[in-house]
Amino acid sequence: MISDNFPLFYRISSPIKKKILLLLFGGVSLGLASSPRNQIRVTKQIADEWRKINKRSLIRNLHDLYNYNYISWKEKSNGTCEVIITKKGISHAKLLDLENLTINKPRKWDGKWRIVFFDIPEKKRKARNALREKLYDLGFCEMQKSVFVSPYECQDEINFVVSVFNIKFYVQYAEMTNPTNELSLRRFFNFL
Repeated sequence: MISDNFPLFYRISSPIKKKILLLLFGGVSLGLASSPRNQIRVTKQIADEWRKINKRSLIRNLHDLYNYNYISWKEKSNGTCEVIITKKGISHAKLLDLENLTINKPRKWDGKWRIVFFDIPEKKRKARNALREKLYDLGFCEMQKSVFVSPYECQDEINFVVSVFNIKFYVQYAEMTNPTNELSLRRFFNFL
């Protein structure tokens, strides 16, 4: 699923390097979160994970990420250092985060069906196939070749996936109630 455009991705084999990139990317994704609840969740997760990294290991891995051009830094006049994730680092962090993406499944279903439908041109076939694979991984039911359904709120997750694959103009997200095939959807998701 990882594009050929990211050959240096495999250099990040260290779990700490991956965690650092994802934490730095978390600051970027915080600004993209659509609701205050999601912003609070992201902020808490970022703070908790930073505390878990050994400082000596953090510095060594930051140097490696700097050498790979995934991050840059600015030394400030007060002696502190500001670490900034680069565009290249953001691309890699998105791919890392995509592997861990899940959809929250609340205890009580709200009765709405979420539909993802797309018409992706042949020149973007790899992205189309990767999207299909990710929708299967996320537990969607395929209604038709380019129409997938989930009972769970997932607009933020879908927006993230389509931004990673750079196909947002070809993918639509909608909600519906009482579809004609609701019984088969309820069976698929064990809602009977």
